[in-house]
Amino acid sequence: MPFSISIFSAPPGAIPLCSNVRRIPHCSYHIAPNRLRSRRASNFCQIFHGLRLWISESLSLLQHNGKSGQTQKFKTIKNHKGDEFEKPFEETSSQAQQVPEAVLKSNLSSASENLQSDAPDSSGSSGSLPQSLMSNRIVGDEEVPSLCIAVIGATGELATRKIFPALFALYYSGFLPENVGIFGYSRKNITDEELRSIISATLTCRIDHQQNCSDKMDAFLSRTFHVNGGYDNNKGMSKLNFLMEQIERYSEANRIFYLSVPQDALLDVALSLSSKAQTKKGWNRVIIEKPFGFDMKSSHFLTKSLLSQFEENQIYRIDHLLGKNLIENLTVLRFANLVFQPLWSRTFISSVQVILSEELGVQTKRFLDGGGIIGDIVHSHILQTIALLAMEPPISLDGEAIRNEKVKLLRSIRPLEPSDVVLGQYKSSAKDKVDLFLDDLTPTYFAGALYIDNARWDGVPFLIKSGLGLIKHSVEIRIQFRQVPGLGLRLDSPELNLLYKDKYNVDVPDSYEHLLLDVIDGDSHLFMRSDELAVAWNILTPILNEIKENNIKPELYEFGGRGPIGAYYLWAKHGVRWVEE
Repeated sequence: MPFSISIFSAPPGAIPLCSNVRRIPHCSYHIAPNRLRSRRASNFCQIFHGLRLWISESLSLLQHNGKSGQTQKFKTIKNHKGDEFEKPFEETSSQAQQVPEAVLKSNLSSASENLQSDAPDSSGSSGSLPQSLMSNRIVGDEEVPSLCIAVIGATGELATRKIFPALFALYYSGFLPENVGIFGYSRKNITDEELRSIISATLTCRIDHQQNCSDKMDAFLSRTFHVNGGYDNNKGMSKLNFLMEQIERYSEANRIFYLSVPQDALLDVALSLSSKAQTKKGWNRVIIEKPFGFDMKSSHFLTKSLLSQFEENQIYRIDHLLGKNLIENLTVLRFANLVFQPLWSRTFISSVQVILSEELGVQTKRFLDGGGIIGDIVHSHILQTIALLAMEPPISLDGEAIRNEKVKLLRSIRPLEPSDVVLGQYKSSAKDKVDLFLDDLTPTYFAGALYIDNARWDGVPFLIKSGLGLIKHSVEIRIQFRQVPGLGLRLDSPELNLLYKDKYNVDVPDSYEHLLLDVIDGDSHLFMRSDELAVAWNILTPILNEIKENNIKPELYEFGGRGPIGAYYLWAKHGVRWVEE
């Protein structure tokens, strides 16, 4: 039987040393003394509980070896600074009633000194852990968290409107551990409570998430903390790492870093994170928002810089449009429906259209740099959709196997010719409430005809269309099958339509929920690999060069209209019937 922990009980009427005592479970597990010694102390109570646990395990081990009843000398214990207790202590296990006072005082005093020396500077330049914050972040009776998630740029619009609500939805659904640690990192000098107040205004519970909604929300917010990174990311990331370690403690720790920052700050943040905030006790994954560069040259530089600090499998380039159910279900549509397998080729399909249009009121501030909509939507979302739609069957549904097939497909696409492209730019007035500072050459509309040079798709036009400020929002993939010959047979074309909101009485999860869960699970098939990135830019580079050389200019179209007239002629040129939205 394990050695009784009751020997450490306080005498009747005594005031407990710590109010939140961590119970030692009945199932025995061993923590090596060197782990206890090397652990950075987080506070007085944690030190006491760790010491008590180690002594209990040591006494249990002695009793198990038949040494109970004999006086045994414990070996000298060293802390992680190399200091030693001045004197070893003795205790008879069968007669022990409490931890020897001299040992307890010596250990607590030594660990307290280590805490003061290891903590970041209290001036705040590199971050400090106030006592009140420490007490808020103690795990207490729960298991130690195995996952910490940091949102860099936590007070920005993307983080507050999309990322934190998606994390809460995952937490409510049980896809995050109950004791997860969530950190918001920004340059603002705000408290934990102020960040929680900002976040709580955007958190909602879906129709199917109403039970105990407020309790779940409070629990989620209680595990969300703010880190003021200041303007020195090296010091800021050191502070973030220190605070994460307070939550992780002994556990095998995994970390996710979501870089919701502008492109000009991305590399500085990423490089500081790499050297100062990665855990060595588990995996680290870094999420990067698009655009992934603005052309071939800038993208190559960004990729090279990131790969000098991270492994490829650590980097997740996120495009929230790829998290939509339409895209998520492409692999299921293709490979789980055997009826489509023999039909999915040039023999039976005459054309494919991929359409993404955004309606009135969409802000375009994100398009002020680079190739406008080309770098933001066409490069990632449109080409990724075509790759998933047209790739060869992968050897498995593993993320890397799917990405291998996507790269093969993208390499088979011909570079775009200027004659097969129509660019547009909306014209608007102040009443439209959109960005009026677009460069004359910045396209907000793109239409093009792609051809895939392989045996399956030879000669089949893939027509793509994407624009802002159009008459309505639309995300569609249209597959036109060839006419079937017959004698006097007329076929009707009924609509084959499955809308989740009509079929199921639930709110459709946001695309950020899908993609964040994929990152947690390590599923990379909807995230662009470095070689995919380069091949996609290779397809679009001829058009970007034409824009830079002023050889092609966007055609103006009415804000709230159907786009440039030239797109109608492009469809006709390739023998495809234009279908109005």
